[in-house]
Parts: sequence; C-alpha cells; structure tokens
Amino acid sequence: MANENLNSLRNKVAILIDGDNAQSSLLPQMLVEAGRHGQVTVRRIYGDWTTNSMNSWKETLNYHAFQPIQQFRYTIGKNATDSAMIIDAMDLLHSGVVDGFCLVSSDSDYTRLATRIRETGIFVMGIGEKKTPKPFVNACDVFVYTENLVEVKKAAPQRQAPAKRNTKSKDGKEVKEEKEELDPMPILTQAFEMAVGQDGWARLDGMGNALYQLDPGFDPRTYGHKQLSRMLNKLKERFEMKNQEREGANILYVRMKE
Repeated sequence: MANENLNSLRNKVAILIDGDNAQSSLLPQMLVEAGRHGQVTVRRIYGDWTTNSMNSWKETLNYHAFQPIQQFRYTIGKNATDSAMIIDAMDLLHSGVVDGFCLVSSDSDYTRLATRIRETGIFVMGIGEKKTPKPFVNACDVFVYTENLVEVKKAAPQRQAPAKRNTKSKDGKEVKEEKEELDPMPILTQAFEMAVGQDGWARLDGMGNALYQLDPGFDPRTYGHKQLSRMLNKLKERFEMKNQEREGANILYVRMKE
C-alpha cells in the first residue's frame, strides 16, 4: 500500500478551482488533498478578478503559486467561470500533460466534465461543500467535502516568537539580537498526510517528495539537520520510524504518534 502511495505521488495532477464557489481560506488543505494523488503541476483559479468577491484569493494564491485566470461576467447573474474552466480542462485532458484532475466547486455544472474525464480512464476528484449535488459527487472517483477539511484544518507554517540573545558589539556593549525560529511541525504533518498509506505508515522518500511539493524551498538544514531522517529522529515524541526490507533494499518508514 505504501508503494502504491509513492507511485501516486509521481503522477501529475491539475487542480482547477472555481473561485466563485470555493473558500480561499481552505486553499492549503485543498492542495494537500490533491497532493495525496500526485504532484500538483497545474494550479489555476478561475473568476472575475475585477470584482471584490475575489480579493480574498489574491494573497494565498501567490503564496501557493496558483495562476489566476480572468473570466469577465458578460451578463449580470450569469457565471462564465464554469465555461472557461471546462474548456481549459478539456484542453489539458487532450494534451496528455496530466494524469488526473482535481475540480474544486460545489456547482453541478461540472458533472458532465467529471464524467467525461472519468470516461477516458483519467482519475478525477472533486472538492466541494456538502450541499454539492449528488450527480457531481458521484461523477468523481473521489470527492472531499470542505466541511471535513475545516475540522482537520492545519495551520500554515509559521514563525515562532523570536528568540532573543545577547551579543557584544565592537565597543563591548551588549546588543540584543533577535533570531527567528521556524516550527517544522505544520509542514511535516501535511507532508505525512499526503504520503501515508492505509496502514498508517509513510515511506520516508514519499514524505520527502510531498515536502518539496508543499514547499520547494524546504531544506532540513534550515532546522539544523543534514537529512530529513535525522530531523524526524530528533522528533521522537511526534514521529516513529522503522526499517523494512523490500526487494533487497532497506526502506525507511515513518508514522506519526497519536
């Protein structure tokens, strides 16, 4: 099961978000859910960015490297976003650049799109509220309700309060210097959730791939460790590790403690 999970991380997934029918505050959690099924290579959010309703997306989409797709509302009361998103999805489907899709919306207009993608044998998942019509839910291979994401919402990696230390300047006077420390647990937890198998264990290399997908700038040396394995080994109160021989090779597995 862990091997299957690692193989799925090598697949390429496109996440397409209907900005008019999704919550910007849950973007990190949506990215984690899509990342469980592959490397999210295409990241797009659709909407009319000239309206105030899309302002909440602007900061978070830049942080997570999403591409905003502009779609004007040609008529009041009509949403043209779904048409633009469907056209792009079909272009991606026929180009063969991705192995799966994640459609984020609670709108039933995407039912036929999900069905069409699945008919080609391509994986398709949906993310939306519990009010999402059943036809759209059932058209997907996997559907995740945003209410469940709120319950298990993880904080984004944040900086701890600066640790102050005293140093001496050239003239001998003590100078207080602030040193920022990073808390690695939020991103480690998200990466583990992306790589974990049904047995509760995740391959260390799979977790490493997930970390770089969440943050390409991730480096254990930032936290004072040369390797990810050494970093997790220092966090014994949070992680458990084991060696297992598979096909003549020793493979490291990781599990989070309750």
